[in-house]
Amino acid sequence: MTAADTTSRQLGDPTSAYRGTRSRAWTVTGLLVVFMMINFADKSVLGLAADEIRADLDLSATQFGLANSAFFLLFSVAAVVVGMYADKVRPTTVILIMALLWSVAQVPPAIGGGLAVLIGSRVVLGAAEGPAFPVAQHATFSWFPDHRRNLPGALVTLGVTLGVITAAPGLTWIIDHHHWRTALWVLAAIGLVWAVAWYFLGGTGTHGSADAPARAAAGTDPSEAADEPVPYRRIFATPTWIAVTAAYFTCYWALALMLVWLPSYLHNGLGYSSAEAGRLVVLPWTMGGVVLLTQAGVTGWLMRRGVSTKWARGGVGGAALGLGALACLGVPLVDGTGAKTALLAIGFGLAGSYAAVAATTVSELAPAARASGALGVTNAVVTTAGLAAPAIVGFMVDKQGTDGYQNAVIITGAMLLVGGLLSATLVDPSRDRARLRA
Repeated sequence: MTAADTTSRQLGDPTSAYRGTRSRAWTVTGLLVVFMMINFADKSVLGLAADEIRADLDLSATQFGLANSAFFLLFSVAAVVVGMYADKVRPTTVILIMALLWSVAQVPPAIGGGLAVLIGSRVVLGAAEGPAFPVAQHATFSWFPDHRRNLPGALVTLGVTLGVITAAPGLTWIIDHHHWRTALWVLAAIGLVWAVAWYFLGGTGTHGSADAPARAAAGTDPSEAADEPVPYRRIFATPTWIAVTAAYFTCYWALALMLVWLPSYLHNGLGYSSAEAGRLVVLPWTMGGVVLLTQAGVTGWLMRRGVSTKWARGGVGGAALGLGALACLGVPLVDGTGAKTALLAIGFGLAGSYAAVAATTVSELAPAARASGALGVTNAVVTTAGLAAPAIVGFMVDKQGTDGYQNAVIITGAMLLVGGLLSATLVDPSRDRARLRA
Protein backbone atom coordinates (compact mmCIF):
# COMPACT_ATOMS: atom_id res chain seq x y z
CA MET A 1 0.00 0.00 0.00
CA THR A 2 1.42 3.42 -0.96
CA ALA A 3 1.76 6.36 1.39
CA ALA A 4 -0.98 8.11 -0.58
CA ASP A 5 -3.32 5.16 -0.05
CA THR A 6 -2.56 5.15 3.66
CA THR A 7 -3.21 8.86 3.94
CA SER A 8 -6.43 8.51 1.97
CA ARG A 9 -7.69 5.83 4.32
CA GLN A 10 -6.71 7.82 7.38
CA LEU A 11 -8.59 10.86 6.10
CA GLY A 12 -11.63 8.77 5.26
CA ASP A 13 -11.55 9.77 1.59
CA PRO A 14 -15.23 9.91 0.43
CA THR A 15 -14.46 8.50 -3.03
CA SER A 16 -12.60 5.52 -1.56
CA ALA A 17 -15.43 4.88 0.89
CA TYR A 18 -17.97 5.06 -1.90
CA ARG A 19 -16.10 2.52 -4.02
CA GLY A 20 -15.76 0.16 -1.06
CA THR A 21 -19.48 0.13 -0.33
CA ARG A 22 -20.90 0.45 -3.84
CA SER A 23 -22.52 -2.99 -3.95
CA ARG A 24 -24.13 -2.51 -0.54
CA ALA A 25 -25.27 0.98 -1.52
CA TRP A 26 -27.21 -0.31 -4.51
CA THR A 27 -28.63 -3.24 -2.54
CA VAL A 28 -30.05 -0.83 0.02
CA THR A 29 -31.27 1.48 -2.74
CA GLY A 30 -33.08 -1.44 -4.38
CA LEU A 31 -34.77 -2.35 -1.11
CA LEU A 32 -35.88 1.26 -0.63
CA VAL A 33 -37.29 1.32 -4.16
CA VAL A 34 -39.46 -1.67 -3.19
CA PHE A 35 -40.25 0.09 0.10
CA MET A 36 -41.75 3.02 -1.85
CA MET A 37 -43.54 0.62 -4.20
CA ILE A 38 -45.36 -0.93 -1.23
CA ASN A 39 -46.00 2.54 0.18
CA PHE A 40 -47.90 3.68 -2.90
CA ALA A 41 -49.62 0.35 -3.46
CA ASP A 42 -51.07 0.88 0.04
CA LYS A 43 -52.16 4.38 -0.95
CA SER A 44 -53.69 3.37 -4.27
CA VAL A 45 -55.82 0.41 -3.17
CA LEU A 46 -58.84 2.45 -2.06
CA GLY A 47 -58.87 4.42 -5.29
CA LEU A 48 -58.80 1.21 -7.31
CA ALA A 49 -61.68 -0.16 -5.23
CA ALA A 50 -63.60 3.14 -5.03
CA ASP A 51 -66.84 1.96 -6.63
CA GLU A 52 -66.82 -1.37 -4.76
CA ILE A 53 -66.18 0.28 -1.39
CA ARG A 54 -68.80 2.97 -1.95
CA ALA A 55 -71.38 0.33 -2.90
CA ASP A 56 -70.40 -2.04 -0.08
CA LEU A 57 -70.41 0.64 2.64
CA ASP A 58 -73.10 2.86 1.04
CA LEU A 59 -70.89 5.97 0.87
CA SER A 60 -71.35 9.22 -1.02
CA ALA A 61 -68.45 10.66 -3.00
CA THR A 62 -67.85 13.19 -0.23
CA GLN A 63 -67.73 10.47 2.45
CA PHE A 64 -65.35 8.39 0.37
CA GLY A 65 -63.19 11.45 -0.21
CA LEU A 66 -63.09 12.13 3.52
CA ALA A 67 -62.07 8.53 4.21
CA ASN A 68 -59.13 9.00 1.85
CA SER A 69 -58.29 12.39 3.33
CA ALA A 70 -58.16 10.74 6.77
CA PHE A 71 -55.04 8.98 5.57
CA PHE A 72 -53.26 12.35 5.69
CA LEU A 73 -54.65 13.46 9.07
CA LEU A 74 -51.45 12.51 10.96
CA PHE A 75 -49.32 12.02 7.85
CA SER A 76 -47.70 15.47 8.02
CA VAL A 77 -47.21 15.45 11.80
CA ALA A 78 -45.51 12.06 11.65
CA ALA A 79 -43.29 13.24 8.79
CA VAL A 80 -41.99 16.13 10.89
CA VAL A 81 -41.54 14.18 14.14
CA VAL A 82 -39.84 11.18 12.57
CA GLY A 83 -37.82 13.38 10.21
CA MET A 84 -36.37 15.29 13.15
CA TYR A 85 -35.72 12.03 15.03
CA ALA A 86 -33.97 10.51 12.00
CA ASP A 87 -31.44 13.37 12.13
CA LYS A 88 -30.22 12.04 15.50
CA VAL A 89 -30.10 8.30 14.81
CA ARG A 90 -29.64 6.00 11.86
CA PRO A 91 -32.97 5.60 10.06
CA THR A 92 -32.63 1.82 9.60
CA THR A 93 -34.75 0.92 12.63
CA VAL A 94 -37.25 3.68 11.88
CA ILE A 95 -37.83 2.25 8.42
CA LEU A 96 -38.32 -1.28 9.82
CA ILE A 97 -40.90 -0.08 12.35
CA MET A 98 -42.78 1.84 9.65
CA ALA A 99 -42.97 -1.20 7.38
CA LEU A 100 -44.32 -3.39 10.18
CA LEU A 101 -46.96 -0.81 11.08
CA TRP A 102 -48.13 -0.68 7.46
CA SER A 103 -48.97 -4.37 7.58
CA VAL A 104 -50.69 -4.10 10.97
CA ALA A 105 -52.82 -1.15 9.84
CA GLN A 106 -54.29 -3.13 6.93
CA VAL A 107 -55.70 -5.86 9.17
CA PRO A 108 -58.82 -4.23 10.81
CA PRO A 109 -60.58 -3.24 7.57
CA ALA A 110 -59.47 -6.52 6.00
CA ILE A 111 -61.34 -8.37 8.77
CA GLY A 112 -64.50 -6.27 8.42
CA GLY A 113 -66.26 -3.17 9.72
CA GLY A 114 -67.68 -0.06 8.16
CA LEU A 115 -66.68 3.54 7.55
CA ALA A 116 -65.35 4.13 11.08
CA VAL A 117 -62.98 1.15 10.89
CA LEU A 118 -61.85 2.18 7.42
CA ILE A 119 -61.12 5.74 8.56
CA GLY A 120 -59.32 4.56 11.71
CA SER A 121 -57.07 2.21 9.77
CA ARG A 122 -56.25 4.90 7.21
CA VAL A 123 -55.30 7.36 9.95
CA VAL A 124 -52.89 4.80 11.46
CA LEU A 125 -51.54 3.84 8.03
CA GLY A 126 -51.03 7.50 7.14
CA ALA A 127 -49.15 8.17 10.37
CA ALA A 128 -46.88 5.19 9.65
CA GLU A 129 -46.33 6.12 6.01
CA GLY A 130 -45.97 9.88 6.47
CA PRO A 131 -42.20 9.84 7.06
CA ALA A 132 -41.53 7.18 4.40
CA PHE A 133 -40.37 9.32 1.49
CA PRO A 134 -38.04 11.74 3.34
CA VAL A 135 -36.55 8.99 5.54
CA ALA A 136 -36.07 6.69 2.52
CA GLN A 137 -34.39 9.48 0.58
CA HIS A 138 -32.20 10.35 3.57
CA ALA A 139 -31.17 6.70 3.99
CA THR A 140 -30.41 6.44 0.26
CA PHE A 141 -28.40 9.66 0.16
CA SER A 142 -26.33 8.43 3.10
CA TRP A 143 -24.69 5.95 0.70
CA PHE A 144 -23.76 8.48 -2.01
CA PRO A 145 -21.88 11.79 -2.23
CA ASP A 146 -23.96 14.74 -3.49
CA HIS A 147 -22.82 14.57 -7.11
CA ARG A 148 -23.97 10.91 -7.34
CA ARG A 149 -27.37 11.32 -5.70
CA ASN A 150 -29.54 12.21 -8.70
CA LEU A 151 -29.92 8.63 -9.99
CA PRO A 152 -30.48 6.81 -6.66
CA GLY A 153 -32.80 9.60 -5.51
CA ALA A 154 -34.76 9.31 -8.75
CA LEU A 155 -34.92 5.51 -8.43
CA VAL A 156 -36.39 5.71 -4.92
CA THR A 157 -38.94 8.21 -6.24
CA LEU A 158 -39.55 5.87 -9.18
CA GLY A 159 -40.70 3.32 -6.61
CA VAL A 160 -43.83 5.46 -6.30
CA THR A 161 -44.55 4.93 -9.99
CA LEU A 162 -43.58 1.27 -10.02
CA GLY A 163 -45.79 0.64 -6.99
CA VAL A 164 -48.89 1.78 -8.82
CA ILE A 165 -47.90 0.28 -12.19
CA THR A 166 -47.31 -3.17 -10.71
CA ALA A 167 -50.11 -3.04 -8.15
CA ALA A 168 -52.97 -1.58 -10.18
CA PRO A 169 -53.64 -4.52 -12.54
CA GLY A 170 -53.10 -7.15 -9.86
CA LEU A 171 -55.10 -5.40 -7.16
CA THR A 172 -57.88 -4.63 -9.63
CA TRP A 173 -58.10 -8.33 -10.49
CA ILE A 174 -58.18 -9.29 -6.80
CA ILE A 175 -60.84 -6.66 -6.10
CA ASP A 176 -63.00 -7.81 -9.03
CA HIS A 177 -62.68 -11.54 -8.27
CA HIS A 178 -62.01 -11.83 -4.52
CA HIS A 179 -63.36 -8.67 -2.85
CA TRP A 180 -61.56 -5.46 -1.90
CA ARG A 181 -60.86 -6.68 1.65
CA THR A 182 -58.77 -9.53 0.23
CA ALA A 183 -56.56 -6.95 -1.47
CA LEU A 184 -55.77 -5.51 1.98
CA TRP A 185 -54.66 -8.93 3.22
CA VAL A 186 -52.32 -9.25 0.24
CA LEU A 187 -50.76 -5.85 0.94
CA ALA A 188 -50.31 -6.73 4.62
CA ALA A 189 -48.43 -9.91 3.68
CA ILE A 190 -46.18 -8.13 1.18
CA GLY A 191 -45.25 -5.51 3.77
CA LEU A 192 -44.31 -8.20 6.28
CA VAL A 193 -42.07 -10.01 3.76
CA TRP A 194 -40.29 -6.75 2.94
CA ALA A 195 -39.70 -6.02 6.64
CA VAL A 196 -37.93 -9.36 7.03
CA ALA A 197 -35.70 -8.62 4.03
CA TRP A 198 -34.85 -5.15 5.39
CA TYR A 199 -33.99 -6.58 8.81
CA PHE A 200 -31.25 -8.71 7.27
CA LEU A 201 -30.08 -6.52 4.36
CA GLY A 202 -30.90 -2.90 5.24
CA GLY A 203 -28.53 -0.29 6.61
CA THR A 204 -27.32 3.31 6.57
CA GLY A 205 -24.23 4.71 4.83
CA THR A 206 -21.82 7.43 5.90
CA HIS A 207 -22.40 10.27 3.42
CA GLY A 208 -24.36 13.03 5.17
CA SER A 209 -25.93 10.56 7.58
CA ALA A 210 -26.90 10.99 11.21
CA ASP A 211 -23.31 10.63 12.36
CA ALA A 212 -22.03 13.40 10.05
CA PRO A 213 -21.43 15.94 12.83
CA ALA A 214 -19.36 13.43 14.80
CA ARG A 215 -17.33 12.49 11.74
CA ALA A 216 -16.73 16.15 10.91
CA ALA A 217 -15.55 16.85 14.45
CA ALA A 218 -13.21 13.88 14.28
CA GLY A 219 -11.86 15.02 10.93
CA THR A 220 -12.87 11.82 9.15
CA ASP A 221 -14.96 13.53 6.47
CA PRO A 222 -13.68 16.97 5.51
CA SER A 223 -16.67 17.53 3.21
CA GLU A 224 -18.87 17.87 6.31
CA ALA A 225 -16.65 20.36 8.12
CA ALA A 226 -18.47 23.40 6.75
CA ASP A 227 -21.91 21.99 7.51
CA GLU A 228 -22.38 23.58 10.91
CA PRO A 229 -25.90 23.10 12.26
CA VAL A 230 -28.13 26.10 11.55
CA PRO A 231 -31.61 26.82 12.92
CA TYR A 232 -34.37 25.24 10.87
CA ARG A 233 -36.10 28.61 10.65
CA ARG A 234 -33.22 29.93 8.54
CA ILE A 235 -33.52 27.02 6.10
CA PHE A 236 -37.29 27.46 5.84
CA ALA A 237 -36.92 31.20 5.19
CA THR A 238 -34.80 30.73 2.06
CA PRO A 239 -36.42 31.43 -1.33
CA THR A 240 -35.30 27.98 -2.47
CA TRP A 241 -37.09 26.10 0.31
CA ILE A 242 -40.26 28.18 -0.04
CA ALA A 243 -40.40 27.81 -3.82
CA VAL A 244 -39.48 24.12 -3.99
CA THR A 245 -42.02 23.29 -1.28
CA ALA A 246 -44.79 25.24 -3.04
CA ALA A 247 -43.95 23.56 -6.36
CA TYR A 248 -43.85 20.13 -4.70
CA PHE A 249 -47.26 20.90 -3.12
CA THR A 250 -48.81 21.21 -6.58
CA CYS A 251 -47.12 17.95 -7.59
CA TYR A 252 -48.56 16.16 -4.56
CA TRP A 253 -52.02 17.56 -5.25
CA ALA A 254 -51.85 15.89 -8.66
CA LEU A 255 -50.56 12.65 -7.10
CA ALA A 256 -53.44 12.60 -4.60
CA LEU A 257 -56.00 12.95 -7.39
CA MET A 258 -54.33 10.17 -9.37
CA LEU A 259 -54.43 7.84 -6.39
CA VAL A 260 -57.98 8.50 -5.22
CA TRP A 261 -60.11 9.75 -8.12
CA LEU A 262 -58.43 8.97 -11.45
CA PRO A 263 -59.76 5.37 -11.61
CA SER A 264 -63.29 6.70 -10.96
CA TYR A 265 -62.86 9.47 -13.55
CA LEU A 266 -61.78 6.93 -16.17
CA HIS A 267 -64.70 4.65 -15.28
CA ASN A 268 -67.56 7.05 -14.49
CA GLY A 269 -66.42 10.16 -16.35
CA LEU A 270 -64.90 8.74 -19.53
CA GLY A 271 -66.90 5.52 -19.77
CA TYR A 272 -64.21 2.85 -19.48
CA SER A 273 -65.01 -0.45 -17.78
CA SER A 274 -63.52 -1.04 -14.33
CA ALA A 275 -61.01 -3.50 -15.80
CA GLU A 276 -60.01 -1.01 -18.52
CA ALA A 277 -59.72 1.78 -15.95
CA GLY A 278 -57.47 -0.46 -13.82
CA ARG A 279 -55.15 -0.89 -16.79
CA LEU A 280 -55.29 2.70 -18.05
CA VAL A 281 -54.58 4.18 -14.63
CA VAL A 282 -50.98 3.03 -15.01
CA LEU A 283 -50.44 5.33 -18.04
CA PRO A 284 -49.70 8.56 -16.12
CA TRP A 285 -47.54 6.62 -13.67
CA THR A 286 -45.61 5.08 -16.57
CA MET A 287 -45.24 8.50 -18.13
CA GLY A 288 -44.06 9.80 -14.77
CA GLY A 289 -41.43 7.07 -14.53
CA VAL A 290 -40.03 7.91 -17.97
CA VAL A 291 -40.00 11.64 -17.17
CA LEU A 292 -38.40 10.97 -13.78
CA LEU A 293 -35.48 9.01 -15.23
CA THR A 294 -35.11 11.55 -18.05
CA GLN A 295 -35.10 14.40 -15.57
CA ALA A 296 -32.46 12.66 -13.44
CA GLY A 297 -30.31 12.05 -16.52
CA VAL A 298 -30.62 15.63 -17.79
CA THR A 299 -29.98 17.08 -14.33
CA GLY A 300 -26.90 14.92 -13.81
CA TRP A 301 -25.61 15.75 -17.32
CA LEU A 302 -26.01 19.49 -16.71
CA MET A 303 -24.34 19.32 -13.28
CA ARG A 304 -21.36 17.41 -14.66
CA ARG A 305 -20.89 20.23 -17.15
CA GLY A 306 -20.85 22.85 -14.47
CA VAL A 307 -24.41 24.13 -14.82
CA SER A 308 -25.69 25.40 -11.48
CA THR A 309 -28.50 23.55 -9.73
CA LYS A 310 -30.65 26.66 -10.16
CA TRP A 311 -31.13 25.47 -13.74
CA ALA A 312 -30.22 21.77 -13.44
CA ARG A 313 -32.81 21.22 -10.70
CA GLY A 314 -35.08 24.26 -10.40
CA GLY A 315 -35.25 24.98 -14.12
CA VAL A 316 -35.65 21.40 -15.32
CA GLY A 317 -38.24 20.63 -12.61
CA GLY A 318 -40.14 23.84 -13.32
CA ALA A 319 -40.27 23.05 -17.04
CA ALA A 320 -41.78 19.62 -16.31
CA LEU A 321 -44.50 21.16 -14.11
CA GLY A 322 -45.23 23.81 -16.73
CA LEU A 323 -45.68 21.26 -19.51
CA GLY A 324 -47.85 19.13 -17.22
CA ALA A 325 -49.98 22.20 -16.51
CA LEU A 326 -50.56 22.82 -20.23
CA ALA A 327 -51.64 19.21 -20.76
CA CYS A 328 -54.14 19.35 -17.87
CA LEU A 329 -55.55 22.69 -19.02
CA GLY A 330 -55.99 21.19 -22.49
CA VAL A 331 -58.29 18.35 -21.32
CA PRO A 332 -61.57 20.32 -21.68
CA LEU A 333 -60.46 21.64 -25.07
CA VAL A 334 -60.35 18.26 -26.84
CA ASP A 335 -63.10 15.84 -27.83
CA GLY A 336 -63.03 12.07 -27.46
CA THR A 337 -62.04 9.86 -24.59
CA GLY A 338 -58.76 8.86 -26.24
CA ALA A 339 -57.50 12.44 -26.50
CA LYS A 340 -58.58 13.27 -22.96
CA THR A 341 -56.93 10.12 -21.62
CA ALA A 342 -53.68 10.96 -23.42
CA LEU A 343 -53.61 14.49 -22.00
CA LEU A 344 -54.36 13.17 -18.51
CA ALA A 345 -51.46 10.71 -18.79
CA ILE A 346 -49.08 13.43 -19.99
CA GLY A 347 -50.21 16.08 -17.52
CA PHE A 348 -50.24 13.96 -14.39
CA GLY A 349 -47.13 12.05 -15.47
CA LEU A 350 -45.08 15.23 -15.88
CA ALA A 351 -46.40 16.61 -12.60
CA GLY A 352 -45.37 13.56 -10.59
CA SER A 353 -41.70 13.83 -11.55
CA TYR A 354 -41.08 16.84 -9.30
CA ALA A 355 -40.76 14.79 -6.11
CA ALA A 356 -37.17 13.78 -6.96
CA VAL A 357 -36.26 17.40 -7.74
CA ALA A 358 -37.64 18.51 -4.38
CA ALA A 359 -35.79 15.83 -2.40
CA THR A 360 -32.37 16.43 -3.99
CA THR A 361 -32.80 20.22 -3.81
CA VAL A 362 -33.65 20.26 -0.10
CA SER A 363 -30.84 17.78 0.58
CA GLU A 364 -28.40 20.09 -1.21
CA LEU A 365 -29.72 23.18 0.55
CA ALA A 366 -29.74 21.89 4.15
CA PRO A 367 -26.57 21.10 6.13
CA ALA A 368 -26.14 17.35 6.72
CA ALA A 369 -27.20 17.61 10.36
CA ARG A 370 -30.51 19.16 9.26
CA ALA A 371 -31.15 17.27 6.03
CA SER A 372 -33.63 14.66 7.26
CA GLY A 373 -35.53 17.17 9.40
CA ALA A 374 -35.75 19.63 6.52
CA LEU A 375 -37.00 16.89 4.21
CA GLY A 376 -39.52 15.84 6.86
CA VAL A 377 -40.93 19.34 7.23
CA THR A 378 -41.03 19.76 3.45
CA ASN A 379 -42.95 16.51 3.16
CA ALA A 380 -45.28 17.54 6.00
CA VAL A 381 -46.23 20.80 4.31
CA VAL A 382 -46.56 19.21 0.90
CA THR A 383 -48.71 16.29 1.96
CA THR A 384 -51.42 18.59 3.29
CA ALA A 385 -52.41 18.54 -0.38
CA GLY A 386 -53.31 14.89 0.16
CA LEU A 387 -55.49 15.88 3.10
CA ALA A 388 -57.40 18.48 1.09
CA ALA A 389 -57.60 17.16 -2.48
CA PRO A 390 -59.62 13.91 -2.03
CA ALA A 391 -62.30 15.59 0.11
CA ILE A 392 -62.58 18.68 -2.11
CA VAL A 393 -62.88 16.65 -5.29
CA GLY A 394 -65.39 14.29 -3.65
CA PHE A 395 -67.53 17.31 -2.77
CA MET A 396 -67.22 18.58 -6.36
CA VAL A 397 -68.33 15.21 -7.75
CA ASP A 398 -71.38 15.12 -5.45
CA LYS A 399 -72.36 18.67 -6.49
CA GLN A 400 -71.35 18.67 -10.17
CA GLY A 401 -71.60 15.02 -11.18
CA THR A 402 -69.04 13.80 -13.71
CA ASP A 403 -68.18 17.42 -14.58
CA GLY A 404 -66.56 17.60 -11.15
CA TYR A 405 -63.75 15.32 -12.33
CA GLN A 406 -62.85 17.53 -15.29
CA ASN A 407 -63.09 20.72 -13.25
CA ALA A 408 -60.68 19.20 -10.74
CA VAL A 409 -58.20 18.59 -13.57
CA ILE A 410 -58.48 22.25 -14.63
CA ILE A 411 -57.77 23.41 -11.07
CA THR A 412 -54.80 21.05 -10.96
CA GLY A 413 -53.44 22.50 -14.21
CA ALA A 414 -53.62 26.06 -12.85
CA MET A 415 -51.79 25.00 -9.67
CA LEU A 416 -49.06 23.22 -11.63
CA LEU A 417 -48.49 26.32 -13.74
CA VAL A 418 -47.89 28.42 -10.62
CA GLY A 419 -45.60 25.74 -9.16
CA GLY A 420 -43.55 25.53 -12.33
CA LEU A 421 -43.02 29.29 -12.43
CA LEU A 422 -41.92 29.37 -8.79
CA SER A 423 -39.45 26.55 -9.34
CA ALA A 424 -37.93 28.07 -12.46
CA THR A 425 -37.53 31.55 -10.98
CA LEU A 426 -36.78 31.17 -7.25
CA VAL A 427 -35.07 27.80 -6.69
CA ASP A 428 -31.30 28.25 -6.34
CA PRO A 429 -29.93 25.87 -3.67
CA SER A 430 -26.24 26.68 -4.17
CA ARG A 431 -26.90 30.40 -3.61
CA ASP A 432 -29.02 29.85 -0.51
CA ARG A 433 -26.70 27.20 0.94
CA ALA A 434 -23.83 29.69 0.70
CA ARG A 435 -25.97 32.23 2.56
CA LEU A 436 -26.72 29.70 5.28
CA ARG A 437 -23.02 28.97 5.74
CA ALA A 438 -22.24 32.69 5.89
